[in-house]
Amino acid sequence: MLRVEGLESQYGDSRILFGIDLAVGRGEVVTLLGRNGMGKTTTIRSIFGLLKPRAGRVWIDGEDMTGRPSHLVARRGLGLVPEGRQVFPTLSVEENLLATERGPRGAKWTLEAVYRLFPRLKERRRNGGDQLSGGEQQMLAIGRALMTNPRLVVLDEATEGLAPLIREEIWRCLQAIKREGEAILVIDKNVDALARFADRHVVIEKGRVVWSGTTEELRRAPQVKDRFLHV
Repeated sequence: MLRVEGLESQYGDSRILFGIDLAVGRGEVVTLLGRNGMGKTTTIRSIFGLLKPRAGRVWIDGEDMTGRPSHLVARRGLGLVPEGRQVFPTLSVEENLLATERGPRGAKWTLEAVYRLFPRLKERRRNGGDQLSGGEQQMLAIGRALMTNPRLVVLDEATEGLAPLIREEIWRCLQAIKREGEAILVIDKNVDALARFADRHVVIEKGRVVWSGTTEELRRAPQVKDRFLHV
């Protein structure tokens, strides 16, 4: 589904990524882990064409999409839940969702399907985006990405700043999305929660992949968490 090879990116004269390799297969959940400032968001921005890589390749279903505009990346089947949620504040919940609606007749992710996944959004459907709690905004951001009917959902900081109960609700919804067969690439700091439903993990440090493996391999390697993930 998604393959990234030797990705290098920079902001101005500051190099951030130094050859990132990762892949996400169909229906697979892969995490991108690392401490703050290690290059996770830059990796996502480079995949989506929001930052043009200086080297490397991004392949989606075998097509080279390196540096292509973000709307073309989305059309190839990638849906983004960005860091900070970035919902449209002056649009209602329903208008936010309909703004990104895309897919053939009979597509899986419709307005009603998103409302079934997030009943709270249906209750708040007439409220403006700026009238929602942080957790509700995150649900809306996920729902908005699903309305594009993606084959891969990418979440940058899935539960950052959310209360524990809301975090658990987000994890349950991501598990439901996985059961629907969607591939997921997720950034989050809650390694234990991610390990409950992720298939593989990629750890980056200072713009380089320093470890990758399955959930079982991560459980057997506590030194990885101690060295690269603990603050």
